[in-house]
Amino acid sequence: MANIKDIAEKAGVSITTVSRVINNHPYVSEDKRNRVFEAMEALAYTRNIHAVHLSKGYSNMIGVVLPTINLPYFAELIGGIADAAEGSGIHLSLFQTNYDIQKEIFALTQLKERQVDGLIFCSKALADERLMDWKGPILLCQNSDIGRFSTISIPHEQAFRYGLDYLMAKGHKKIAICLARKKGMNSHFRIKAYREALEEIGEAFHEDWVIEKAISINDGKALFHKWKNWKEKPTAIFVANDQVSAGLLLEAKARRVLVPDELAILSVDNHEISQSLGITTIDIQTKEMGKQAFAMLEKRIQGQPIEKKVLDYRLIERSTV
Repeated sequence: MANIKDIAEKAGVSITTVSRVINNHPYVSEDKRNRVFEAMEALAYTRNIHAVHLSKGYSNMIGVVLPTINLPYFAELIGGIADAAEGSGIHLSLFQTNYDIQKEIFALTQLKERQVDGLIFCSKALADERLMDWKGPILLCQNSDIGRFSTISIPHEQAFRYGLDYLMAKGHKKIAICLARKKGMNSHFRIKAYREALEEIGEAFHEDWVIEKAISINDGKALFHKWKNWKEKPTAIFVANDQVSAGLLLEAKARRVLVPDELAILSVDNHEISQSLGITTIDIQTKEMGKQAFAMLEKRIQGQPIEKKVLDYRLIERSTV
């Protein structure tokens, strides 16, 4: 591949002149500019945009760190980030970690080496305190008490408690919950809200009524059979994922279980599938969070102040509660 030196020799000009032409410097004669362009064409020269960006101190790329793209929550979040990035002409580099700390550290290394201009952590296993060892623009899609990071979050504890209160107001006391995983900051807050709600109405906490590792429609169908086989059955299941709720509802209907008379289903996300199936759900504005996360990180890259944002949520009442 031809380089700047080759072009300079073929055009009969200095390397400095070639550099000025490539970078659109105004003080180059028309004759020399044309000779450089002709030499570039003859040598099939392709500008190394990555090298140009690095020479100017930026990569025109941001990294998005997430455990998986298979969970609808993260797919929606990435969709919002991608929409905002496209409007700004910024490229995305995805780091899928499966909550492997070493993979998260690799993403941080890419930031340190200026392969990306900033990082959005959609979710992570790495403790906030360990992030303090790393420099560069970092945005967290979760609440954090550490002031060094811009954050945007959903008040998961309040939103989950709101859903529990809604179910209890409908007369439900025997309530199970279903999460993607029991570990993690969001799940910690949701389980905390669940325990507190049960305690306030004098209901015992059942460990086996906290279901995890459920992310798909098939997981929802399996959840129905778990519910069916319980000797003591909850009258409602609060599911933190519309896909799982859809599978639960479809299997309940296939087995002629009346929803919500025999089993009420409350969900979280407000994706299209919940609207199509009439599932009562809590809209947590996931895609909007992605859009705003990108805008906030872009401001930090430009040297603007740290921001902390918390998005609102709302209940969408349909037919499953």
